[in-house]
Formats: sequence, structure tokens, C-alpha cells
Amino acid sequence: MLLFLLLVLVPIIEIALFIEVGGWLGLWPTLAIVIATAFAGTLLLRTQGFRTLRDLQSRIDRREDPSGPLAHGALILVAGVVLLTPGFFTDALGLVLLVPGFRTLAIRVLARRVAVVSMRAMHARRAPGSTEARGSAGARGPTSAWGGATQRGQTVEGAFREVDDPDDPDPAERPPR
Repeated sequence: MLLFLLLVLVPIIEIALFIEVGGWLGLWPTLAIVIATAFAGTLLLRTQGFRTLRDLQSRIDRREDPSGPLAHGALILVAGVVLLTPGFFTDALGLVLLVPGFRTLAIRVLARRVAVVSMRAMHARRAPGSTEARGSAGARGPTSAWGGATQRGQTVEGAFREVDDPDDPDPAERPPR
């Protein structure tokens, strides 16, 4: 429902702003402003993106948590998408997302609403002998291919055989996999 509202409201806001600004400034200055903000946003996007990429690489090299630069990179990507959309409202939103302080604030707000589980924590849960790997007696775990419940950490073995495609006239001519 939220996505539907955004898809309807954003174009209405953009059209209203184009009419207002175009009536106030005229057609050509209005178009010049839209084009100028697109160029300025593209330049900012490029510099911010490269800076964030360097920060991400240095954190990975130092074996530090890369979640900060990844979150900034995701918001920079969103800024790029909305800057590509012509209009005053989307340009303003994109330019605001390119301000590092605002991105940091947005990440903090979003972090309160989103639970992130690291890969290390996920592997620790599945480690044999850990209390989380055993699960509770009443909980239903993952299911096997036959629909029955399996225990976490349990390996389900099976057999397979390769079947030739009946539509393939000569299986010997197929390239090796």
C-alpha cells in the first residue's frame, strides 16, 4: 500500500511543482534548473560513491565491520536513482541523501527498525552442540524434501542420476559441464 501511495503521490507532487515553478520562472529556466541539478547530483554521486567505496575497501582490508560503508553505499544508490528521475522533489530528496550527516541520521533511524544478523552469528547458531542448534522440543524446524521435519544441523543424504534430455538428438555433442 505504501509503494502504491508513493507511485501515485510522487508524480502528482512533481507535476504540481513543475507547474508552480514553470509559472513563476518560465519554461526554459525551469528546464535549465532541472538539468543543472541532474548534473550537479551526478558529480556529487560519483565523488560520494568513490569515497564510500574506498572506505569499504579499507575496512575490509583491516577486517573491520563494513556495515557502515555498505549502508551509506545503499543510500547513495537510492540517491542516484531519484536524481535520475526528473523533477524538483526527487532532486531535492536525492541531494539530501548525498549529505553524509543526513545519511548517518537515516541509517540510525533505519537501524532501530531493522534487525541484522551477521553471518558469524548465523553460523554460531548452526554449530553442532550449541544450544541454539538443538532448538526447542516443540519448535518445528526446516523440512526435508519429503515434507518431514528435520533437526537443525542434520544432514539429509540422497542419491541422484542424470537423465538425458529426450529433445536433445545427440547428447555426445553437448559441451562438458
